[in-house]
Amino acid sequence: MTAHADQPADRTAPAGTAGRTAAVDGAERSAAARPEATLREMRWWDIEPVLALEEDLFPEDAWSRGMFWSELAHARGPGANRHYTVAELDGRLVGYGGLAAVDGTGDIQTIATARDQWGSGLGARLLTDLLTAATAFECHEVLLEVRVDNLRAQRLYERFGFEPIGFRRGYYQPGNVDALVMRYTSESLVQGTPING
Repeated sequence: MTAHADQPADRTAPAGTAGRTAAVDGAERSAAARPEATLREMRWWDIEPVLALEEDLFPEDAWSRGMFWSELAHARGPGANRHYTVAELDGRLVGYGGLAAVDGTGDIQTIATARDQWGSGLGARLLTDLLTAATAFECHEVLLEVRVDNLRAQRLYERFGFEPIGFRRGYYQPGNVDALVMRYTSESLVQGTPING
């Protein structure tokens, strides 16, 4: 979600709450000895464990229960324009991500992995899932916001082909932290083959 004047008017999540990314880059540490988390569609019963991760990873601007309910309400049925995924490992929710799609533009609303999963490659798997959903929604571009101080996540997005296109000053509140806006455009989205990180 974007909170800028050029934002499409039909985005539904409140300004400054989406596009947040916890350190999700798997490039620094080897995941060879780790068991792999299972990805599946996020459902209403996942909201409580997602909120626990939210509070841990985004203590200043965690999404509310109502925000997740609202997003999930747009993820099923005719006219669905949201895609939310969770990652489970040994019965524990260890990551999640969400995408909104409006008029051919995807917007990564949120993506995060539990701290003990940083460096496991789970962030790249979640991002691949969201780009695959963007393909299904026939998006020609995908946007996201990332904190300017989250270099780990920025490296992940760059590896996938996202490019910086601007800043949103004071986007993350109440900390007044700027967001780097990044965009991914590729024929592969239209053709149904998102790149692999």
